[in-house]
Amino acid sequence: MKSYGFFKGLARLVREFRIDAGPVSARGVPAVLVAVTGIVVAGGIAAALSRAAGELPETLRQANSLAKTLRGDENPRLPS
Repeated sequence: MKSYGFFKGLARLVREFRIDAGPVSARGVPAVLVAVTGIVVAGGIAAALSRAAGELPETLRQANSLAKTLRGDENPRLPS
């Protein structure tokens, strides 16, 4: 009989689970899937950042230079 109570509680949790983010809202099973997907994506981003930690400062510097070039700054400088 204890397993029945567990599944009844789990069903209530899934039924009442709700995510509201701006104009997007999800309720029930889709909300649970969105939450799990968010956790998996965050874990993947964290793993990728930890692998590329040594290269990250150089990459950010290059991205900053690219943005300045595309924006057309008035005072372009050569990187030192």
